[in-house]
Amino acid sequence: MSSLLWLFFFFLFSFNPLSRSQSFIGVNYGQVADNLPSPEATAKLIQSTSIEKVRLYGSDPVVIKAFADTGIGIMVGVSNSDIPGLASDPNFAKSWIDGNVVPFYPSSKIILINVGNEVMSYNDRNLMTQLLPAMQNLQNALESAGIGGKIKVSTVHSMAVLRQSDPPSSGSFDPSIGDLLKGLLGFNNATGSPFAINPYPYFAYRSDSRPDTLAFCLFQPNSGRVDSGSNIKYTNMFDAQVDAIRSALDDMGFKGVEIVVAETGWPYKGDNDEVGPSVENAKAYNGNLIAHLRSMVGTPLMPGKSVDTYLFAVYDEDLKPGPTSERSFGLFKTDLTMNYDVGLSKTTSQLKTPATPLEAPKTQASPLPKPKEGAWCVPKADASDAQLQANLDYACAQSIDCGPIQPGGACFEPTTVASHATYAMNLLYQMSDKTPSTCDFSQTASLTSTNPSYNQCTYLGGST
Repeated sequence: MSSLLWLFFFFLFSFNPLSRSQSFIGVNYGQVADNLPSPEATAKLIQSTSIEKVRLYGSDPVVIKAFADTGIGIMVGVSNSDIPGLASDPNFAKSWIDGNVVPFYPSSKIILINVGNEVMSYNDRNLMTQLLPAMQNLQNALESAGIGGKIKVSTVHSMAVLRQSDPPSSGSFDPSIGDLLKGLLGFNNATGSPFAINPYPYFAYRSDSRPDTLAFCLFQPNSGRVDSGSNIKYTNMFDAQVDAIRSALDDMGFKGVEIVVAETGWPYKGDNDEVGPSVENAKAYNGNLIAHLRSMVGTPLMPGKSVDTYLFAVYDEDLKPGPTSERSFGLFKTDLTMNYDVGLSKTTSQLKTPATPLEAPKTQASPLPKPKEGAWCVPKADASDAQLQANLDYACAQSIDCGPIQPGGACFEPTTVASHATYAMNLLYQMSDKTPSTCDFSQTASLTSTNPSYNQCTYLGGST
């Protein structure tokens, strides 16, 4: 095989973001429906994607068994109604672990037990006070079973636990539940379990439906919003909401507690009087969120890593009450086809650049197209961080390898949007047909003869 042909296949198969582990991408598997495919079919469906974790709202043994030997991490749930019994009776907690976890682990890769859902926002003070003892008893039962260090225990919160979230640097918890949250966070900190939260930019847009707010919520190009406290410019609502939680955790003294996004999504359909639901918006939110996570740029307060994020949801749930949007969050139809494509399927074509795709040579003599001599694609000097973030998210969602700008990569430092965007934009250009139009990025980029490579960070292009 010629060296050029080998190089082509190296780029085609190695520079593929979906071929690497996407352990930070999960999905919610709700079952408030009477028309869902079997758990076995669902497990196979999820295996066909780059999703590596699934969140269940209960502990149905049929569902847990369906994910056995798949390697997919599983969150299981404890119902709110079981919390009082778990809190008051350690034997009940032991029975719960013995019945819902021990028989299936480790074949079914249970990683987290969520005790209740949004309990701290229910305004039921009695239930709130029972949450921590229930978690402690389950933790003790796990330890008695010899798996205490392998499976974590936590609970899921709504954004309503915050008293203030805007700007993100002012994020703080509701003082009326501060004492209870402090106890829960002490548990998270001591056991290494995450603080799980449900941020929904969709709901933020519903309360402020201006066009610029929609772009901000959908990770689309926008002017950004400057945090008056930190002077950080935010380019999307997701980062702003997650960083508000980060600020609140830090303010309470729990800087070491990790955040997990247990739910986030966007409905693709709604009633006539609902603002925001559409296939276009749902595809933009979920697709751009996935690209943002894959870029590993992180949030301004947590740079260089992606928070574990569980998309909502695998399917629509036709038995849910409320407006149409409540039943229209599914990424997949019940016939296992996609409602819309956000690039999660392992079988989806990986060459999705806006320009003419790079095609495989018909013979060994057909060379890999060469970039123009001395031509690298770089951002223009006046490109804003918001524009560059959008370019970075887009590029890393295409058929390129953004590994070098992830932690430990040769191009990770400096950890700036401009540096990471430059690398990703240039690589996307080099892997396309290299016409000037493919180095446009909405008029934020241009070609240069100056090689941007530095230290051990090598940019494809020129005579490389």
